[in-house]
Amino acid sequence: MESYQLLELMAIGFAAALILGYITQRIGLSSIVGYLLAGFLIGPASPGFTADYSLASQLSEAGVILLMFAVGLHFKTEDLVAVKNVAIPGAIVQSAAAAVIGTFASLYLGMDIKSALILGFGLSVASTVVLLRVLSDNSSLDNIHGHVAVGWLVVEDILTILILVILPSLSVILTNISTTSGSIEILKSVSIALCRVSLLWILVIYGGGKIIPKILSEIAKTRSQELFTIAILVIAFTTAIMAAFVFQTSFALGAFLGGMVVGKSKLGHQAGADMLPLKDTFAVLFFLSVGMLFDFKFILQYPFLIVSCLVIVLLIKPLVALITVTVLGYSPKTALTVAVGLSQIGEFSFILANEAERLGLAGNTVYNTIVVCAIVSITLNPLAFKQIAVVEKYLKLSPKLWNFLNFIADKKTKRREAKTASAVKNLPPTEEYLSNKTAIVVGYGPTGKNIVEVLLKYAVHPIIIEMNIDTVNSLAVQGQVAIYGNCTKKNILIAAGIQSANYVIITVPSLNITTQTALLVSTLNPDAKIFARIRFLNDKKYLEQIGVSGMSIEEEEVSKSLINIILGDLEGSILEEAAQESIKKE
Repeated sequence: MESYQLLELMAIGFAAALILGYITQRIGLSSIVGYLLAGFLIGPASPGFTADYSLASQLSEAGVILLMFAVGLHFKTEDLVAVKNVAIPGAIVQSAAAAVIGTFASLYLGMDIKSALILGFGLSVASTVVLLRVLSDNSSLDNIHGHVAVGWLVVEDILTILILVILPSLSVILTNISTTSGSIEILKSVSIALCRVSLLWILVIYGGGKIIPKILSEIAKTRSQELFTIAILVIAFTTAIMAAFVFQTSFALGAFLGGMVVGKSKLGHQAGADMLPLKDTFAVLFFLSVGMLFDFKFILQYPFLIVSCLVIVLLIKPLVALITVTVLGYSPKTALTVAVGLSQIGEFSFILANEAERLGLAGNTVYNTIVVCAIVSITLNPLAFKQIAVVEKYLKLSPKLWNFLNFIADKKTKRREAKTASAVKNLPPTEEYLSNKTAIVVGYGPTGKNIVEVLLKYAVHPIIIEMNIDTVNSLAVQGQVAIYGNCTKKNILIAAGIQSANYVIITVPSLNITTQTALLVSTLNPDAKIFARIRFLNDKKYLEQIGVSGMSIEEEEVSKSLINIILGDLEGSILEEAAQESIKKE
């Protein structure tokens, strides 16, 4: 009988992930917890069906590549610059504290130096997926508290990427650290690693930065979504493979750099929208593969190690963050948001442990410890976040303590926070655009062009979404804000600033596009007025029900126009006949 292990893994694995992800989501936990548990159920440590881990592992590598490509795609240096005064020192202090304490605790409990370091590093970095979801669920993503937390995590991600780069040299460094010749070897290893990374960076960022956007522009001109998506995948996997096999760094770093190149181009928003379902799908496989290696017996074998690591993740990391943010002059609310939001570990810790295990630097003990800590911390994080308001209320009951905490956040700092909040607003238009009414115009054909002219005349600033890359480039030269992308994608509307838009005007006469866009707009910004161009009168009632405020109906307009032409001709004929009759009578 033929073997269908890949199909079995995907069918049973996705089914288990769906069921457990749904259950955990419904009870208020992160769906990642469900995916990890689903991986355990199809793993060798649980009875019943056992998936092929080698296949799951290879698919999870694809998940890592797509996750890191997405991180690079959305990485904006200006976001980090806006909160650099707190994010950079804070992330460094917190990561260093967690790594050092984790390393010494692991050494004390009997681990070797290599494994202890990997575990310490793994405990120091939080999950991007979990943080963004928790902030979004609690409406904190677009305020100053969320901005600081996200900036902090960006710095942690960069530090983790640097650790991934030096991992291949870690064994040599630790082996020779105490000898003179060893110092030379260390310097040599680090120098070679840095040279490799520098060459990779130059080749991808500068070389690829000139070639990749041109290739994507040519692909975009075909108007084929399939070809565009394939092109994005080629870039993601090619840069990852090149980094690993040519420059001997890591899949993660190559994918991250590839994402940065695409993200800086005008096609970045659409690339992100196309990558989202693929990234999410392979991310599930990644978490499944992590859960497959977990064994509950491990908890009984290493209870003190697990408890120690959980104390670091759930107590020490948040405490260090809380003190650091407070000392740097931010409000108690910001300090609490950052502290609680980062009191978990996730995908980056798994990537680090995976890479270390592949290089022979750490074994199952490190991996299982990280898995247990991730499951517990990810489970508790949304619950802890909901208690921020309670803690804040409790602090206010003690006026002296509350006044002391707020004393550090003086007026100057508060003005800086307000400026920071404006600087990192998740909208591409400038502050000039945000100060007045804005309208998102979908399509820049003759109709869209005329509408834009009218909007500008009445001081309504247009943000154009267009699928013709030549048009987008031309508008950019003219100083117009134009985004290449499909308006039916949530990411594209968010990039266009849907949260603050006053109007959404759809000039493309497609019922499918209008329906999908209107439903998204109604969810993202119920206050925005939606105007659309449609073909048939029968569609009017349905579109009104889903939130379209006004419509120009081609069928109706053509009918009116044709009637006016006919009436004009008839009236002309009547006048002509009357004139002729008048002449005859004379």
